[in-house]
Amino acid sequence: MKRLAMIAAALLAAACQPVVEKGDLAHVSEPPQVSVPASQAASDCARRGGTLQAVGRMQTMQCVVRYADAGRRCTDGDQCAGDCRVSDSKAPLREGDTAVGQCQANSNGFGCFTRVEDGKAEPTLCVD
Repeated sequence: MKRLAMIAAALLAAACQPVVEKGDLAHVSEPPQVSVPASQAASDCARRGGTLQAVGRMQTMQCVVRYADAGRRCTDGDQCAGDCRVSDSKAPLREGDTAVGQCQANSNGFGCFTRVEDGKAEPTLCVD
């Protein structure tokens, strides 16, 4: 009965939303887009020690900075500038397995990898 009352309340609340007719959209404007010129973005990135790269499935431009401790052996993300990761394991790790990783190479967060925290594998994550 409680569930039915909650569903009814949700439907009632949804019915109270205003309906926007197609003609009413003329006064709605998009928020201003603030874009940084490519040359400024590249120089800002270079100042941080990175390079602009197309990353991810959408190939968006991102400043990718290489970490000084890239590839160093680790058992926790606190030991690295980025994450402590296992990315090329012959035998797949399960969450909670004992693991030793390497410090993340750069700030690019895309790809598939398993983070290592407190010497244990976390769930494998794929970011595209």
